[in-house]
This record gives sequence, structure tokens and C-alpha cells, in this order.
Amino acid sequence: MIHKPADNVLDRRRAGVLLHPTALPGQYGVLGRSAREFMDFMQHAGLTLWQTLPLGPTHPDLSPYQSLSAHAGNPALIDLKELTGCGLLEDGELDQISRQELLGSAAERFFAGKATGDRLTRNGFSSFRDRNRYWLEDFCLFGAIRETLERDHWLSWPEPLRDRHPAALQHMAARHQTRINRIAFEQYLFHDQWQALREYGKARGILLFGDIPIFVAHDSADVWANRELFKLDGEGRPTVVAGVPPDYFSDRGQHWGNPLYEWAVMEKDGYQWWLDRLASQQRLFDLVRLDHFRGLQAFWEIPADQPEPVNGHWVPGPGAAFLEACFQRFPDLKLVAENLGVIGPDEEKLRKDFGLPGMVVLQFAFDGSPDNPHLPGNHHPEDLVYTGTHDNDTTSGWYQALDGATRQCVNRELGTNGDDMPWPVIAAAFRSPCAVAIAPLQDYLALGSEARFNTPGTIKDNWLWRMSRDQCTAELAGRVRELAVQSDRLCE
Repeated sequence: MIHKPADNVLDRRRAGVLLHPTALPGQYGVLGRSAREFMDFMQHAGLTLWQTLPLGPTHPDLSPYQSLSAHAGNPALIDLKELTGCGLLEDGELDQISRQELLGSAAERFFAGKATGDRLTRNGFSSFRDRNRYWLEDFCLFGAIRETLERDHWLSWPEPLRDRHPAALQHMAARHQTRINRIAFEQYLFHDQWQALREYGKARGILLFGDIPIFVAHDSADVWANRELFKLDGEGRPTVVAGVPPDYFSDRGQHWGNPLYEWAVMEKDGYQWWLDRLASQQRLFDLVRLDHFRGLQAFWEIPADQPEPVNGHWVPGPGAAFLEACFQRFPDLKLVAENLGVIGPDEEKLRKDFGLPGMVVLQFAFDGSPDNPHLPGNHHPEDLVYTGTHDNDTTSGWYQALDGATRQCVNRELGTNGDDMPWPVIAAAFRSPCAVAIAPLQDYLALGSEARFNTPGTIKDNWLWRMSRDQCTAELAGRVRELAVQSDRLCE
């Protein structure tokens, strides 16, 4: 049952960085010069794997794990400066009108045939639209209705639109074709810039590592267009929602609020909705992490009228049947299992039956137990080791917040007095037998809790940290590269 791609990128020791593109500097967007400069830094540092969070368009809370679409890219990442060289925008316009107006102007000029060069073409747009029709048309109509009604959640739409009456949808599409075309064009721009960045990285030996949230946001084009695939009532409201019981990240558990899948319905067509989702991610990334992998074995189901996560219970997931369908459709699927949190033997058996690498996190390692799987001596070559994840404090912030006994345990295990944190933890990750060692950029920069990206169980002040252009120095690249050489992680 083990599925290992012939060109598995984890077959050799690598070092990588975790950084969501929204954290890059860039006045007009980041998928141009800013992202290329970051890849140049990675190349100098000997880092060959760039892990991101989900790339979809977000709600006002900015969480990439609650996206408006499981397929679409976030238009906020598009580098508008890149459009000034192909006849779609002028330099003088960039600071004069809003970003949304600039995208509208670019779309208008594109459809008027004013694009120059051979990169953004009408034929290219038509091909993109045809190839992605399985999600793009619903997403564009969803976005056009949201903009027109100025109502955030599709539950608040007039019933004919909420419930997708064909006549109402046709009328809306006919009236707002210009808006729909603009939204489709934004997706074309995003994917064009992302693919250009991917090629830039490949030329420098850098691979892109994506992230798939197991659940999707209720207020998304996916749920609105596929209500039969989710546990909803007659008006579209969830009857039960996702979350997790108390764990390391939250002593009261987490109430995510995502609608849960009707797995029995999905099984009838061989999980086609999920296969489409994987197809979209394979076009963007060289490998992908499945967030909350344990939800395939069993997921935490909370009644929708219960605000406390502890009132939920475990429900069996689709398990091996689902993964078999995925690997039958995509034999070369490169999947990493996020196996953190409340994990039991059944979840680990499912992961190992399919040969999926898992994760260990050094910040979880120092509880004093010799059997702790996150402890460096218990790591396995097939897994990925992290100093911390996007849900952890930075390693410097974590170390400062430790109690005295745990700090002594860290110092003893790593042979340090803590003066050079977080570098002893980064070095331990690089020395690990795990195939891949990854640290968030904040750790390479030795930043404290002020640079924490997300605090699970909270909805304020997350996803806001930004790096500055002068932080990724040649000196830092040299220090990271030296570690990569010493730990046999330099892929050249």
C-alpha cells in the first residue's frame, strides 16, 4: 500500500524555510521582484525547499486556512509592478488609485487587446479558463455576487442566489459579465506570476511546498456550489462543525467552525471534489502537506449549536479508501502528513501504510520523556523536522517563556546555555536524521514573540508579521549555508 513517487524530492537531505508570501515586503504585491529576491537569498543560504501556507483569497481575518476558495489564488499577492512592462498599467498610476481599481484597469486593457509581449495573451487566458473551468466559473460568479450585493456571507444572499436557482444565476451572470471576466483575469494573473516564480525557483534548485487545509471555510465558493457534499441544513447552515479537543495548542480545544464533509456522498463519485482540489495544488507545488491529516482517520465533530470544543466527539473518517483513490488518480502525488496534536496508533498506521512522511517539531521535544517522538534521538529519516510551525511562537520567544526546569532540559539536550538562541535549535534540526529540516524565517532571523505569525484559538492580531527587505543579509545566508554543508543538506 506504500506509494512513493519515482522522483521523490525527499529522497535526499534538504534544508528549507517556512514563510508565507504575505510576509514578503512589496508595495505593489510580492509575486515579482520581492519573491525572486527571497529565492536568491535561499539559493545563497543553501535552502532548497520553500514551504508556504495555503494561497487562497482570505476573509477579513486574513487566515489562509479559511479561504474563499480551495482553488483560487489570493489576488493581493499579484505584483502590479509587473504589469507596467506589458501595456496593462503605467508606473504613474500605481500610487494614484486603489489596488482594486488598478486590477480593473488592467483587465479592461487586456480585454481591449492592449497587452504587449507574449506572456499574457488572449489565447493564454482562454486556455487557462478552459483548464480550470471545474472551479473557476463558480468562483467568479461567487465573487461577483459578493461584490454586487456587498454582503459577506452567501447565507445572507436572496434565496434564489443562496440556493443557486438556475434562472437567478443566469440573470446575475448576464448582468455582471465584465465583473466576472475581471475576477477570472485576476486568477490568470496570479497563476501566471506564480508559475513564473516556480520556474525561477527551479532554475536555482528551489522547490515549492504547499499546504492543503483538510476543511474549507463555510463562506466559500466551494461550499456554496457543492452543498450536497457538506453536513448542512436546508438553508445551508452547518449542522455540525470541525475543531479539535484540548491539546498542546489550546487547553480548551479549538472550535474552527468549518462545515464537515458528507464523506458517504463524496465516496459515490470516487471523491471527485477532492481529486479536483489535488489537481489544482499539483499545478502550484512540488509537494503538499495535508493539514490535520488525522481527520482522515477520525475527525472531531462539534454540534453547531455548541460553542465549546469539548462538547464534540470523534467520528470515523474515510481512511484508506480515500487515499487509495487519491494515489490511483495521481500516482506521483507527493504528500506530507501533518500528524501533530492528538494522534493515536490508528492515525499513524494509516500514514505509514501509505508511506507518507510525517512531522516532528523541536519545540514539542523537551518534556523530559525519553519516548517523545519530537526528541532528536527519536527522529526518522523519512520525516520532516521543524524548529516550530506557523502555529508556534518563534523559537526565541518560546525559549524565553519556558519554565526553569524545561529550559534546563533544552540546554542539557542541545548542549547550550541558551545565549545564542535560536541557533542551537536550528542546528539540532539540521543535524537530525530527518530528510528535511525546516525553520520559519523568523527563526533564521532570531526574532522574538513580536514576530509570531499565528496563535491558535485566537482571531485577532494574526497573520500580520512582515519581513523587511534588509533582513535577509549575505551574512545570514552564509551562516545558514555553513550549517547546510556541515549537516549534508546542501543540494548542489
